[in-house]
Amino acid sequence: MGNVLEHSERLVGLRHLFSRLFPEKIGLDFSVAIPTYNGGNRLAKVLDCLQWQLNTSDLSWEVIVIDNNSTDDTPDVVKHYQQTWSRQAPLRYVFEPQQGAAYARQKAIHVAASPLVGFLDDDTLPGMTWLISAYQFAHRHPQAGVIASRIRGNFETNPPKNFERIAALLALTERGSKPLMYAPSQKVIPPSAGMVVQRRAWLDSVPTELVLTGRTSTSMLAGEDTESILHIQRAGWQVWYNPQMRLQHQIPSTRLTRQYLQKLCRGIGLSRYRTRMLSIAKWQRPPMLLIYMANDIRKILAHCLHYRQDIIRDDVAACELTLYTASLLSPCFMAKRSIKQQLQKSRL
Repeated sequence: MGNVLEHSERLVGLRHLFSRLFPEKIGLDFSVAIPTYNGGNRLAKVLDCLQWQLNTSDLSWEVIVIDNNSTDDTPDVVKHYQQTWSRQAPLRYVFEPQQGAAYARQKAIHVAASPLVGFLDDDTLPGMTWLISAYQFAHRHPQAGVIASRIRGNFETNPPKNFERIAALLALTERGSKPLMYAPSQKVIPPSAGMVVQRRAWLDSVPTELVLTGRTSTSMLAGEDTESILHIQRAGWQVWYNPQMRLQHQIPSTRLTRQYLQKLCRGIGLSRYRTRMLSIAKWQRPPMLLIYMANDIRKILAHCLHYRQDIIRDDVAACELTLYTASLLSPCFMAKRSIKQQLQKSRL
């Protein structure tokens, strides 16, 4: 028995060794992917948290930083950590020149060397059992194509009054202490921050080129995470919330200003035509479009009647009005955007 145990331990050790030397060749158990754009001043805290993950000695895993065309010291930060990184898991650096979170996530999926890929934003700090909780949950629920984390905020300054009404727009997710499945009929999708995906589900379901590609330095158009998850859900995979996967979202004061929050709400609202119609059969889309538009108009009128002039003083109420208005304009915006993109392609 002793010889068998020694042989098994030797094989595990060799697997860890080869996974460090040839991460792209050796199949691993788990990949942690961190897409980042100019996140050099934020990455250190995330990487520190990953070095303190508990109960992972039996896992073969890796960390991949996807530099999404950064212009700061992101490459140097990763190189610095690679010099003293834990021997258990390789820390890899990958560059993705096409800016946008969707492109960074696609790159991560294609270079990952494991069947499970866990995404962390560069401002989300995983709890010490985040990785093992994700891995164990995925093995208990093999039909789960997406597993979402429980995300709480760490605010640099106090958020505005009634902030809880729009907290979900900043990827804060609190759905209780028990796991739950997102039913397709509910039309609710978790944020991508802290999500773990079955790599096979992504490769089989998510198009290489998404309609929504994510916020950039010049655009706040959001929804790429919702679009990706909807593709996976439509293909028959389950989407789950796992409260044991705990994250802390670092939210600076700049993201709590009315100006930033209204830009965020506008970007989310303008993307809603795509995310709303994606889960609806094509023949149902014309009547559903009218229903959605009528509902947006109802929300705008009810909101204005309820708050009246208070909208000027109430940051959250102003953000909600921006969201409803942008949602109403979304069909026209997306149609104009599509025509513009087609014209650009025809000129190439």
